[in-house]
Amino acid sequence: MSDHGIVWFRRDLRLHDNPAWAAATNGHDQVTAVLVIETELLHGAGPFRRQAFLNAAQELDRQLAGIGGRLRVEYGDPATMVPLVASDTDASAIYVNGDVTRWSARRDTAVDAALPSPMHVSWGTLVHPPGSILTKAGNLSKVFTPFWKQWSSRQPRAASEAASAQIATATGSGLPTSSAHSMPVTEQLDRLLEDLASYPESRDLPAIAGTSRLSTALRFGTISPVHLVELIGTDHPGASAFVRQLAWRDWYAHTTAKNLEIDRKALRPGFDRISWATGAEADRDFDCWTQGMTGYPIVDAGMRELRATGWMHNRVRMVAASFLVKDLLIDWRRGERYFRHWLSDGDIPQNAGNWQWVAGTGPDAAPYFRIFNPLTQSRRFDPSGTYIRQWVPELSALSDTSIHEPWSVPPLERAAAGVWIGETYPAPIIDHAFARERTLLAYQSALAADIEPNHDQAP
Repeated sequence: MSDHGIVWFRRDLRLHDNPAWAAATNGHDQVTAVLVIETELLHGAGPFRRQAFLNAAQELDRQLAGIGGRLRVEYGDPATMVPLVASDTDASAIYVNGDVTRWSARRDTAVDAALPSPMHVSWGTLVHPPGSILTKAGNLSKVFTPFWKQWSSRQPRAASEAASAQIATATGSGLPTSSAHSMPVTEQLDRLLEDLASYPESRDLPAIAGTSRLSTALRFGTISPVHLVELIGTDHPGASAFVRQLAWRDWYAHTTAKNLEIDRKALRPGFDRISWATGAEADRDFDCWTQGMTGYPIVDAGMRELRATGWMHNRVRMVAASFLVKDLLIDWRRGERYFRHWLSDGDIPQNAGNWQWVAGTGPDAAPYFRIFNPLTQSRRFDPSGTYIRQWVPELSALSDTSIHEPWSVPPLERAAAGVWIGETYPAPIIDHAFARERTLLAYQSALAADIEPNHDQAP
């Protein structure tokens, strides 16, 4: 044990099984816990993600207070503030948990350049760090199933344990005030463990609490993914199905580490030539989509849930995303940015990775010709219309069979339910069959450019 160490917390806001925290407390007599808030980024985040971050930071401060310390909070550019804290505390080493986005890569490079020695980097936000799950040829698999097989056969790192060290009590400028609170992670875990046997089926049903709802906790690191794997295991189908979702999470993070422009460029470059819908009509359609006024109840329910809660059920995310890209032919990047702004779990690797999957532009993506039919999805996964009734109450008096396609309901039945298409609820903004053919043509045209000779280029 020697001198003073700093743990710079970023998206790993916990003490339990935090490798950077364990390394610092095991290596130093004194440790300072630091959080640097970039005000512009905080204010630019959507309201639910900002609140989730502040809740997580406050909980970390409470954990530190429980062992005699406090969280030191600074505001400004990390490249300035981290070296300042290091100088102020005469720290000999700085510990962090790594991240994979281009923004974090630029930030960490700038901080490293401003320090006398590189930071000590651990990986506490993923089960397996980027670069550790590779094919026999030494590459990251572009298909998930082989990645999953390798991922699941590799033993995760042992949960890290912190040592007793003197924790600094300096609080810097303090955290912004926050009044909203989320469900404690322990309650979410308890619910997941109780319902794990039914997870494979229930996770696709938006009307029930069938998902873990741990995505925001994982986003801000209030729970360790390694701890989740250890706790849940893969002894039965429900457990294995959940752990598989953690592998998807790792895979998108590993993919992002190798493709820093994942939210800007199609991972299948040919699809960057798609002629997306633009102009006033596309903008109108986009606005209808964001407001939950497309005339397709399952899509509208999801978009209203997002705006009201900062969360959307996973199955409905896919349906809503597919509708924007494959029905409205609007660039997936517009939808990715919108989701990321409003979601409390908004995160580039997971959000952009899933949008590229739906759009058919990413690795292991759904083939572009597989297009979600919103009516089929609605009837299959919300058969009684319970989810739709919760978020689109103006349709609540329709029958279980009619609520999915209100515009096709006989006028007298609609009138009896108080539903007036074009007045109390919009008519569909596009015909799905027409939209499907238009999308297939747009994608096929983009792909054809890959094989057509370029006659303007000299031989």
